[in-house]
Amino acid sequence: MSAEPEESVVQQGREDAPGAGNERVPRYEEERGGAGTPDNFQRLWTPHRMAYIKGEGRPTGAGGDDGCPFCEIPDMSDEEGLVVSRGESVFTVLNLYPYNSGHLMVVPYRHVADYADLDRPEYLELATFTQRSLTALRKCSGAQGFNVGMNLGLVAGAGIAAHLHQHVVPRWGGDTNFMPVVGHTRVLPQLLRDTRQMLADAWPAA
Repeated sequence: MSAEPEESVVQQGREDAPGAGNERVPRYEEERGGAGTPDNFQRLWTPHRMAYIKGEGRPTGAGGDDGCPFCEIPDMSDEEGLVVSRGESVFTVLNLYPYNSGHLMVVPYRHVADYADLDRPEYLELATFTQRSLTALRKCSGAQGFNVGMNLGLVAGAGIAAHLHQHVVPRWGGDTNFMPVVGHTRVLPQLLRDTRQMLADAWPAA
């Protein structure tokens, strides 16, 4: 790989392409110099995702006092913890790393890993809060469908396996496009704190 800057690559269809009447503006990577070969790909830098990659915020052990975020969130304010609604046995919270805008999780207060270990009040309220999540998301975002379910255990893909949580992910036609499939990037149209407030306002009354 040559350390010498190569001839700039111009993307077809861009306003700064030859013939468009504008002088091409160098990309950020080209302006700052360094080694590499220019190509037709642009980069969308998301350094905030490094916290997820490094596993920050994940429990260090199986106990409730081992840094479990689901055990810490109930002690936070709704705004700080992104809590949408609180019940007697469970609460609903926005996912800090959502698959789609409005990605909710229904979580028992008790630090428990297996759905089979929930007691009757817990699994009944978990089901009720799942229904209310669907209602709120339909009301405020017009969701056309949902992915609802749990990943129980690390081998099943659970990010925080020691504390079970039910995902409620709203879906719309065309929401799986080139950005997540090819670019491995999710584009969210709204800040989490604004989404939390919108869903809290739309949350059905008990």
